[in-house]
Amino acid sequence: MAMVGWILSFIALFAGLALRQDMPIGGSAMLSDMLIGLAILTCPMVWQGKPLGISRGQRIVVALILFCATPLVLFPAA
Repeated sequence: MAMVGWILSFIALFAGLALRQDMPIGGSAMLSDMLIGLAILTCPMVWQGKPLGISRGQRIVVALILFCATPLVLFPAA
């Protein structure tokens, strides 16, 4: 399970950094922040031993909220 966490963490981190580097017009800054936040949520080294009292279930719910909020960021702001 930790390997899946590492893989997701690196994918989200590199995607957020690549999006921040390119920065097309729209909600890309918010989407980049969401991906970097997801990278922090999925990193097993950060969450070993529950440092902030946040359980695995709470992190999964926050990750699902980030995934579900992504289409809202991609709507045009007009």
